[in-house]
Formats: sequence, structure tokens, C-alpha cells
Amino acid sequence: MAGEGGPQTINDAGFDKFIKENGLAIVDFWAPWCGPCMKMGPNFEALAKVYHGKIAFAKVNVDDNQATAQKFGIMSIPSLLMFKNGKVVHQMVGFMPKEMLDAELKKHLL
Repeated sequence: MAGEGGPQTINDAGFDKFIKENGLAIVDFWAPWCGPCMKMGPNFEALAKVYHGKIAFAKVNVDDNQATAQKFGIMSIPSLLMFKNGKVVHQMVGFMPKEMLDAELKKHLL
């Protein structure tokens, strides 16, 4: 688990619990070999601090947690899934600038 306000690292075993315990959550499906994922990581971590207490942030390494990636049909990374009350409400695929990700997150806070 990351520091104050940072994204949690979750795995196949803890995924459902994380989604159920957090009303609004965003999950970054990534891998350490993925260039766009590495570029997106700092944006995701910065926004996790901005939205601490409002949106739960988590990261899932698709190499280590293939069952969860398959469950949600993750075919390209980075893929970000937004969950509200345990259900997927939005999906974003590919690198996006911090400002664009921030705008997407704000839509779900209303």
C-alpha cells in the first residue's frame, strides 16, 4: 500500500473487497514493461493525493493478476476502470495527460 493518499496496490485476491469497500474507485491496470503505463503512473499518483478521501485509487499489475485483467476484458494497457458502488461506470484506455484524467474524474464526483 502506498503512502498517505497514494494508490493502493491490489491483487486478484483483494480486488473485489477493494471495489466493494469504496463507493467511488478508479483502478489502473498496468505492467512494469509498458512505456505508456510508466508515463501515466506519476499522473495517477498525483491525482490520488488530490482526491484522497473522495475517490479510492488502486493499481493492478496485469502480469501478476491475470484473472482480474481477464474478468474485465483488459486488452490494452494502461486501462483505467472507474467503479461506482461496485459497478464499472467508465473505462479509459491509453496514456492521457494529467489534466485530461482530472477532467474525467471530476465528471464522476457530481
